[in-house]
Amino acid sequence: RVALLAGCAQQALAPRINQATIEVLTANGVEVVVPSAQGCCGALALHSGDMAGAMNLARRNLRAFPLDAVDAVVSNAAGCGSALKEYELLFQDAPDAARAHDFSRKARDVSEFLDELGLREPRPLSQPMMIAYHDACHLAHAQGVWGAPRRLLRSIPNAAVVEIAEGELCCGSAGTYNIEHPDVAAQLGQRKARNILRTNADVVVTGNIGCLVQLRAHLAQNQSAIPVMHTMELLAMAYREA
Repeated sequence: RVALLAGCAQQALAPRINQATIEVLTANGVEVVVPSAQGCCGALALHSGDMAGAMNLARRNLRAFPLDAVDAVVSNAAGCGSALKEYELLFQDAPDAARAHDFSRKARDVSEFLDELGLREPRPLSQPMMIAYHDACHLAHAQGVWGAPRRLLRSIPNAAVVEIAEGELCCGSAGTYNIEHPDVAAQLGQRKARNILRTNADVVVTGNIGCLVQLRAHLAQNQSAIPVMHTMELLAMAYREA
């Protein structure tokens, strides 16, 4: 049983990601609750150095999530998940320190949780598919989750995962960076798009809404129609295959 962080931007830009996440978790025997009193994780406030604002947002989630009634607090957005795991640092000298510690210890990216759980093998895809997997910085670098999403994707029969050159480099989204430094963010986006196109993959998969939006924009600028999907969307598609 897990509690899902619904996210902010993702609910507006791509609500189907949460739907796919619940679908995949349910297919693996996991009960999912979505606490109605939850709010923003505070990641963007943290990125901007607004510690007080981040703590106010985090306190709402500390109260909203039923830690004693779930095995994990699951996020499907890398930036959000990174923030959840930092709650214990945010509150280390505050009255909520013990609760924040427990919260952070239960926080998991959904790919990390499913990899630890052991994924039920999806159905084979109707056609072979080559997947270019993009590491979101907040997943690979901040959370150290690199292998889990690749293992999940490779578990799909008829799918292959290929690496993107310079895969460790940021795509340019980086939370608020693409707004505060659009020129540099655009250079990174174009560099990432060119490296993706060199893979000749059928689809690009990532685990963060900011990356997803950035990759779509810069691939489109390169006249590419290659689809960009969240890891959970592709897994959900595989589970639905007839």
